[in-house]
Amino acid sequence: MTDFLNEAKRVIKEEAAALRLLAENLPSGFENAADIIFSLTGRLVVSGIGKSGHIGRKISSTMASLGQKSFFMHPSEAHHGDLGMLAPDDALLLISHSGEAVELLPVIDFAKRIGIKIISISKTETSSLAKNSDIALCLPEAKEACPLGVAPTVSSTMTLALGDALAVALLSKRGFTREQFKLLHPGGQLGRSLAFVFDIMHTKIPLIMSGSLMQDALIEMTSCGFGCIGVVNNFNKFIGIITDGDLRRNMSRDLLSKSVDEIMTKNPRYIDKNMLVSELLLMMENEKITNIFVVNNEREPIGVVHIHDMLMRKIV
Repeated sequence: MTDFLNEAKRVIKEEAAALRLLAENLPSGFENAADIIFSLTGRLVVSGIGKSGHIGRKISSTMASLGQKSFFMHPSEAHHGDLGMLAPDDALLLISHSGEAVELLPVIDFAKRIGIKIISISKTETSSLAKNSDIALCLPEAKEACPLGVAPTVSSTMTLALGDALAVALLSKRGFTREQFKLLHPGGQLGRSLAFVFDIMHTKIPLIMSGSLMQDALIEMTSCGFGCIGVVNNFNKFIGIITDGDLRRNMSRDLLSKSVDEIMTKNPRYIDKNMLVSELLLMMENEKITNIFVVNNEREPIGVVHIHDMLMRKIV
């Protein structure tokens, strides 16, 4: 293996070791920082310069995607009017590995004048940033993976991981649901994978009463084109399903004169409309189900889903 590849592996191993160190030495103010953000009535405003700024943008974006109102404020732009974005009910998350970034000084000064809480991420409690923070999250000491010891590598990775940890801890504390997550991620592959059954189910569904003849069931099955029909009792409760497979297994000369109750699969699987489509697809593939009915809390059928509905949407 070339020295080039060995060096690449060394960097990744050192960053992985730093993350283990961070997990074992989570900053003592972590829980207090989470409490401040959790109780906010305003926004979490993240700021930093250079690599810290890039990491800050990602942390702010993750916070917003998980339900915490947040935006990134560039400290240089803050000097030229963007401080007006801040309000007393906001909180600041300021990032500077050295804790001495001069670009953050006007931001700190303004925050103190209007009473904004400051949470910081830096490498030491003795830094100017840490001393001027309400909560100082200090990273454990670890050398940069850069052989010159100057390029932010290990430090930026730890900062990013700490931001992720804070965002996900807040998600758990807030009880943020998959439904809320979907509302914030409607587009792309992620949006499709977070679709719910009620988004794709057919509401015009083939149904027939218990006690009916198969000749009537076949007409209804054909008219709807799902290759199945649901059977309900006198109280409109879902009690059975007849599929193309059931027809093949029960094929006989007198099939049309038989009762649907003789042919149906009794007590079939059914689902709730709030099930994730990605979970449903996995279930249907594992259990080799082609059609499945959706029922409400009273076990009344309200929809039907065909596996092709999901495959056509490219839910994976």
